[in-house]
Amino acid sequence: MVLQKKDIQQLGEKLNYSFKNLDLLEEALRHASYVNELNSNLRDNERLEFLGDSVLDLAVSHCLMKIFNDEKEGVLSKYRAMVVDEKALYQVALKLELGDYILLGRGEEMTGGRGKPSILANTMEAILGALYLDAGFSKTKEIVHELFTPLINNISIKSGNNDYKSLLQEYTQELHRILPVYQILDEKGPAHDKTFSVAIHLNGKIIAEGEGKSKKEAEQKAAREAFYCLQEDQKES
Repeated sequence: MVLQKKDIQQLGEKLNYSFKNLDLLEEALRHASYVNELNSNLRDNERLEFLGDSVLDLAVSHCLMKIFNDEKEGVLSKYRAMVVDEKALYQVALKLELGDYILLGRGEEMTGGRGKPSILANTMEAILGALYLDAGFSKTKEIVHELFTPLINNISIKSGNNDYKSLLQEYTQELHRILPVYQILDEKGPAHDKTFSVAIHLNGKIIAEGEGKSKKEAEQKAAREAFYCLQEDQKES
């Protein structure tokens, strides 16, 4: 496979970033098997992978501290380990269709290297290393946040963090720079057995409603509905 300039630029667009030095991105895509087969002086992506591993750890740590601002170090460390492992990197690489761009030797190509989780995960780390060298940490952190926040949110839910009001607040602040507003629509039933209806407004519009036996329960149900709806809208946009 010969990587064209337009292919490299296309991958940059998927990352929502225009590389100043396209050679860095191409180096990140250059697997050792490709370089060894050419027997050339070109660098493979292993040095950038080494750098990207550290960049990812730091960027994800920032994201986790922002999203879970009350959690202790041990919990944050557990979450980070789940987000930066091979499985998570592989999922992000699949989303970017990274396998279409990797430069592989013929042997790796013939044995399905483009779909191997280890190769895709390592290449993803190399790309983050290239991003860091080209754009600096601040921009790389933004891109990591965009790529990995869905995984962070899934981990928090699976780990028993069902505070959807907090998740929704973080999500709307990050995407829209505004906070959701909760409004009680109705209270039904006798004092000992009330049912509350709550609506969530965002930017002046109702985006979700929920019902519960307490105001807190109704708000959490509405927040859960809003959180998933906004995530779906973001995927489709």
